[in-house]
Amino acid sequence: MHLFKDYFSFTKKERKGIYTLIILVIVIALLPGFFQFFVKDEPIDSSDFQKAIASLKSDSAQYAKSGKTADDYYNDYTPDYKTEKKVKPELFYFDPNTTSEADWIRLGITKRTVQTIQKYIAKGGRFYKPEDLRKIYGLKETDAKKLIPFVRINEQKKELSFSKTFPEKKGFEKKTLHPIDINEADSIDFIALPGIGPVLAKRIVAFRKKLGGFYSLDQLSETYNLPDSTFEKIKKYLLVNNKAIKKININSSTVDELKAHPYISYAVANAIFQYRQQHGKFNSIDDLKKIMSIDDQLLEKIAPYLSIE
Repeated sequence: MHLFKDYFSFTKKERKGIYTLIILVIVIALLPGFFQFFVKDEPIDSSDFQKAIASLKSDSAQYAKSGKTADDYYNDYTPDYKTEKKVKPELFYFDPNTTSEADWIRLGITKRTVQTIQKYIAKGGRFYKPEDLRKIYGLKETDAKKLIPFVRINEQKKELSFSKTFPEKKGFEKKTLHPIDINEADSIDFIALPGIGPVLAKRIVAFRKKLGGFYSLDQLSETYNLPDSTFEKIKKYLLVNNKAIKKININSSTVDELKAHPYISYAVANAIFQYRQQHGKFNSIDDLKKIMSIDDQLLEKIAPYLSIE
């Protein structure tokens, strides 16, 4: 008995949940009947629809009485160019490059197609042989066959058009190049060199600025994305004056100032700074050899850009 009672007994929270669920079920069941008191059934007015149907029937009856066909009904609602009055074709010799609109119409060509031809000619297009008529958009093949035997193209006009399309080449003038100083030249001077465009010219100038100037011609080959073949081609036009190279004072410069140079990494810049903090100022550039991270090759590379005062 206790087992049965324990199994089917509910706590207070469970009983509240059951009551709430029962109330929700009852409310949902009663909702449809509740809304019908607020929704009014209004009769649908179909008079406008009936009038439209009657109008269509009346129009159909009128067309039936008038004896018009479905094509006649379609033509009443087509654009003007589709209902254009047809002219009996009159065949005569003509030059499609100079024929007027009136003459095209006399030949039996529709006004819309004539406008297409005139736009083509206005934009510089030309007919070079009778068969070119087949390229006209909107011109029927049957009309093209009738007109081709009557085409007479003025040869003089044809030659004139050809000369305009392909102008006579002027004699090539070889440009004389003069040597330039890579520490003084600007972007325009570099662009004048063979194989150097605006992008490479700007890169060379920017690299020179970061270095503080070039002390040798070979440094220019280190410019980003400059092909070796291009450098070898322009090398004979280059000079270098390294008297105005910008130098960094290793006895007063900060780590940031040192590492801003393309040849000096952060590790080397920090090593120079720390060595100076521990041992005092450098007496010569060769004192940098005492720093383990600086070998002879690196020192030779950066020495032209360093000073002790």
